[in-house]
This record gives sequence, structure tokens and C-alpha cells, in this order.
Amino acid sequence: METSVILTKLFDAFFLNCEIFFKTLLFALPLGLIISFGSMSNFKPLKALVRTFVWIIRGTPLMLQVIVIFYGPGLLGIDFAFPRMTAAIIAFIINYACYFSEIYRGGIEVIPRGQYEAGQVLGMKKGQIFFKVTLIQVIKRIVPPMGNEIITLIKDTALANIIANKEIIMMSKEFATKGLIWPLFSTAIFFLLFCGILTLLFGYIERKLNYFRA
Repeated sequence: METSVILTKLFDAFFLNCEIFFKTLLFALPLGLIISFGSMSNFKPLKALVRTFVWIIRGTPLMLQVIVIFYGPGLLGIDFAFPRMTAAIIAFIINYACYFSEIYRGGIEVIPRGQYEAGQVLGMKKGQIFFKVTLIQVIKRIVPPMGNEIITLIKDTALANIIANKEIIMMSKEFATKGLIWPLFSTAIFFLLFCGILTLLFGYIERKLNYFRA
């Protein structure tokens, strides 16, 4: 098989990794913020429920969650099954939303209480205090840990192959069974380049946010 054909198939497979990556970020980032509000709620039953859910998701392997979402309905006797790609994306969104929620919660809870009180004295509503005072400081604090999770995400997309989504590692393994080992090792270049771009991007964002330095 020609090298150009192999590279084309590897690129096509990596686009699947990228699709999982971007769709996960699109939905997990806002969902994580919502979950963080639940975990900080003053309503104790809701707080306990959300924190238990986050504990379960963070405490079990992402690979297992992908399997459960894809095979679970059938094993429960439900005549329904998510498409393979959809099942993988749902599992990734839920998993990363829970991780992001803890990062949000940590960033929000370290903001001094006095800033909330100062906003109230100035006549600001809770929503105004959160978006105009708290959130912009939280963003500065959460960029490094959020960057680490997002870089991990692009590598974790390879786990989608557990339910036969033909992402780049699964594709390269197929070539390996035919005696071609270089496509398997070349996948490292795809991930290294992508992670390198993300590292530069988050470094740039951190420098831009330096005006929040205490």
C-alpha cells in the first residue's frame, strides 16, 4: 500500500479523534460549570447527590463508562442503542464535565468572601457579582489545571476504539497486523503536534491573563 494512501487514512482517522475532542469541550465546559453550582449548593440533598455522582464518574475508568453507555441499554433489556460515535461522545462529555466541575469549584471557592460582600455593598446583584467580579478571577486561576485536562482529553480520545470507533490508533493497529509498523509509531507525531499547539495556546492565554496577578 502506498505511503500517501496510508497517511490519508491516518489523517481521516485522526479527524475522528478531533471530532470527539471538540464536541466534548463544547458541551463539557458549560456542563461542568452547572455541575459545580450543584456541588456548591446550599440545598444539602442536591449537593450530596451531585458530589456522589462526580465521585462515581471520577472514580471509575473512562473506558468502562464508554462501554456502559454503549452496551448498557441492551444489557438492561432496553430496545435502544446509541450509535458508536454518539456513545463515545456522551461518555467523554459526562466524564470531563465532572473533572471540569471540580476545577471550577476550586477556582470559585478560593475567591475571598470579602469580594462578594463588597459587591453587595455596591448594590450589585448576585449574578453581577459572579460574572463581573468572580468569574474573571476564576478564569485566571483555572487556566493551568484546565489546560492539563484538555491536553489529556486529546490523548484520551483513543479510548473510543474500545467500542470500534476507528480513530487513529485503531487504524494504525490495523496496518500493524499487515506488517506495517511505522503507521503505529507515526500516531505519536499526530498527538505530539496537537498537544504542542495546545501547550502554546494555553501559554499564550496565561500570559494574556497576567494583569490579574495579585
